Amino acid sequence: MAALHAAFMIPYDPEMPALHIVAVIPARLAASRFPGKPLAPILGMPMVGHCALRTAMSPRVSSTHIATCDREIADFACSIGIDAVMTSDRHERASDRVAEAVGTIESRTGRRADIVVMVQGDEPMVTPGMITDSVDAMLSDPKVQVANLMAPIDDPGDFEDPNEIKVVVARSGDALYFSRRPIPDDSRLGPATPRWKQVCIIPFRREFLFRYLELEPTALERAESIDMNRVLEHGFAVRMVPSRDRTVSVDTRDDLEAVERFMAGDPLVGRYLRVGGAR
Repeated sequence: MAALHAAFMIPYDPEMPALHIVAVIPARLAASRFPGKPLAPILGMPMVGHCALRTAMSPRVSSTHIATCDREIADFACSIGIDAVMTSDRHERASDRVAEAVGTIESRTGRRADIVVMVQGDEPMVTPGMITDSVDAMLSDPKVQVANLMAPIDDPGDFEDPNEIKVVVARSGDALYFSRRPIPDDSRLGPATPRWKQVCIIPFRREFLFRYLELEPTALERAESIDMNRVLEHGFAVRMVPSRDRTVSVDTRDDLEAVERFMAGDPLVGRYLRVGGAR
């Protein structure tokens, strides 16, 4: 994986001027597939807490926030020292909730964000390195307006699972298409064909986040229920960044149980549970 990762990345220059990089985790209790998911416990702590505290460990992130329309989530965020931003309960897309939160954060702090990292609240195995890698793709190339992490698909079940968003990538490292169906067709291309899934850690340049929200929703975005297809259909690029860490997102209760088993031996957990406390 290291060689593959290097092929997609340009080395980050530590002498670059510091930017204001804000991480926002959108979370709501009324999820259709798994109601109450953000507060589902993993090793004694609600899932969204793992996501936020692990995100905050990245040295690239200036501040970390949970954006929610639910007071119960906001109260939990405050209990572990993470800023909570209350948002409308009418948002259908996570990106809309994040954008509203960014406006509130900027009003509170009096400082404009340069990069906004959207980290979905069902990625409790996120690592600081994953956040750093996704942001460094933007710091190394000023032309990149939005980036996504991606991970190789090794399990045939994941390849068929509509909850796993598949992505086909050009040689440039930019996405060609996102789908919930199994793409590309490896029955013709052979088992050596790379198969990638989206990992929902998505940094936007601040101006592009708000521009994206002004773009008309598209047919492929609706058909696949994948936000990034709107970016592609309007002619913009999405830079894909291979993740060096393997993670599992939580879409079902079975996923939750599997993630808890994986995280039981994760050394990161001990670092922040001592700070945040298990609940």
